[in-house]
This record gives sequence, C-alpha cells and structure tokens, in this order.
Amino acid sequence: MAFSPAELAVVKAAAGREGMSVAGWAGRAVMAVAQEVLVPVSADRADVLRELVQARAALREVALRLDATAAGGAGGRAGLEEVLADARAAVVRVDAATVKVMRERRARS
Repeated sequence: MAFSPAELAVVKAAAGREGMSVAGWAGRAVMAVAQEVLVPVSADRADVLRELVQARAALREVALRLDATAAGGAGGRAGLEEVLADARAAVVRVDAATVKVMRERRARS
C-alpha cells in the first residue's frame, strides 16, 4: 500500500488512537473489509446512511405505537388501519432503500 503524506498522517493517527503499529492497524482494517465486517463508505454516504437508518428506526417506533393503540381498541378503527398500513409500507420502503445503499457501496468497494 502507498499513501500520500496526508493519508499517512491520518492512518498513523488512527493506529495511534488504538495503540497499534501502522502495519497492524492497516492489516486489521484490510481484513475487516475483505471479510465484509467493515463496509467503507464516504463521509457523505455515511451521513446519508446514518440518516436513513435513524428514519427507519423512527418509523418502526411509530408502527409499534400504532399497533399498540390499535390493540387497545381506540376509536376510529378504519382511519387507524389506514395509518398502520401507510406506516408499514413506509418501513418496507426505508428497509429496501437501506439495503440498496449498502449493496451499492459494497459493490464499489
């Protein structure tokens, strides 16, 4: 592997934070990527993925709360069923988008 001086400084800092040699740190990182334990992403992509995962978690929470309300026999059952269906569909869309982003990034690695 070859690094520019700026890249080497970043790698040295990362290795230092973990108390490792540069070679040891780089070797561990390379193996993690090779074994698909770590999927590298750009900073922009990481932000998008983080936001998507947070939205997915929020949607799941909404769906759980709506399910609990529905189980309690709250009024307006027809409207509630519609909201539940919409919430579940949104969760499916976010799940699919999350997987797509992760697969696209993995294919480029």
